[in-house]
Amino acid sequence: MAHRLLAQVVIVGTQVFGRAFVQAWKQAAANSRAAGAGAAAATGTGNAVKDAITRQTGLTSDEAFQILNVEKGNFNLDEIKSRHDKLFDINDPKKGSGSLYLQSKVVRALERLQMEIAQKAAEGKAAEDAQGGSGSGPSQPSA
Repeated sequence: MAHRLLAQVVIVGTQVFGRAFVQAWKQAAANSRAAGAGAAAATGTGNAVKDAITRQTGLTSDEAFQILNVEKGNFNLDEIKSRHDKLFDINDPKKGSGSLYLQSKVVRALERLQMEIAQKAAEGKAAEDAQGGSGSGPSQPSA
């Protein structure tokens, strides 16, 4: 009788554990899909180049603008570098109450914005080349 009761407890326990495991697996899969969709929505256009920059630096452009306290609409490289230098010096751990973590965030923000500026310059140059290469330049005489 005790063996039969013990076997039933083991079987019921295994069934309960199995159902809980399957339910947890389904929930983890749903969370994974939701996180992937949220990340795609956060990047905006889903541009592969911008996503590559975000993966490389670990920051979105919005985060970089916030870290350096620079307005997104009108900024230039000199302003970005001056904000970087100021924030980098303020957060120097050797000068007192600075934080190496915050310093690294400031550096990554600068890198992110520099990469974005370089990307926009390359896109602008490519657009100029595409417009200029349509036969508007001087023609070469054939030999």
